[in-house]
Amino acid sequence: MSDSGWYMRFSIRVNGTVHRVEAEPDTPLLWILRDVLGLTGTKYGCGTGDCGACTVLVGSRPRRSCQLRIARLGHASIVTIEGISGAVADGVLKAWREADLSECGYCQSGQIITAIALLTTNVQPSDREIDQAFDGSICRCTAYLGIRRAVHHAANIIKR
Repeated sequence: MSDSGWYMRFSIRVNGTVHRVEAEPDTPLLWILRDVLGLTGTKYGCGTGDCGACTVLVGSRPRRSCQLRIARLGHASIVTIEGISGAVADGVLKAWREADLSECGYCQSGQIITAIALLTTNVQPSDREIDQAFDGSICRCTAYLGIRRAVHHAANIIKR
């Protein structure tokens, strides 16, 4: 955050808890999560919204937190990797562990959030739908095929 001195107070709901924060209106959500709230599971990748490492759920949609300004969030409910829960999240986490997808792990929180968003709205996605959902989610370890297999595996876990 810069020191322009033009701070405002905001209330944001993150992982089910309302937090009151002071920040400049154009402060990216990513920095609020990491620097103010201490939720460091959401990663800084490119800062331009092109890599997906900073993906969080806003409502039920995956969004790049580096591109979301705190003043524009309104009453949105935000879920970070630290706050995921439920049958879909449990299935995705189990599939990720069983597929041993961690590699370097840097992109994984964004990938997992993206998988949860996809499987919440589409319980049996095709390869094409998975590729579309993950378009722009960069994995520097190039685990893309493993991620696709893990999404299919998670879908099967969730159906049981």
